[in-house]
Amino acid sequence: MTGARHGLVTFGKRIVGLNALAIERFVLRVRRLLRMRERVNVLVTSSAETRSLNRRFRGFDKPTDVLSFPALRMGNSLLKPMASDVVISADIARENAICLGHSLEGEIKILVLHGMLHLAGFDHEGDAGEMASKEIRLRRQLRLEPALLERTEAHGEKFFRRGKSPVGRKIGAARRGTQRRRP
Repeated sequence: MTGARHGLVTFGKRIVGLNALAIERFVLRVRRLLRMRERVNVLVTSSAETRSLNRRFRGFDKPTDVLSFPALRMGNSLLKPMASDVVISADIARENAICLGHSLEGEIKILVLHGMLHLAGFDHEGDAGEMASKEIRLRRQLRLEPALLERTEAHGEKFFRRGKSPVGRKIGAARRGTQRRRP
């Protein structure tokens, strides 16, 4: 398996102990499960970079945990599909992993899965829970940590509200029904 054929994992921010090959293999597994034809590149970078990309492409001047950029389709459908991109904030992933008590690699995989679901056409903003259900099923199948709401129910909201982590803010917003859109 080569990065050029299946996708490329790039570390814009060095992360000790995170293996690019393991992430590449994970991306390939998710592509197969979602029946995605196009390659998926993954960039693991800083919150400053995700903030810049979020501002430029979505109009939100704040960092985010994951961004998804679908492949551009050319007019001729006979062309090989181009690569889609998933951008992960290593800073937010690290914060979430510490807060939730699991590995950074596990959190990166969770965010890659979420981003790839968006690339596959899912949108949690208006799908009546379809994306959340699919993500829960895939997390179990891929042996990843439970979904955010499952973790909340298992440990209680107070567990995740320690400090002001992105996870705590998501849980509070989800409970109030005011969760902001995050790809």
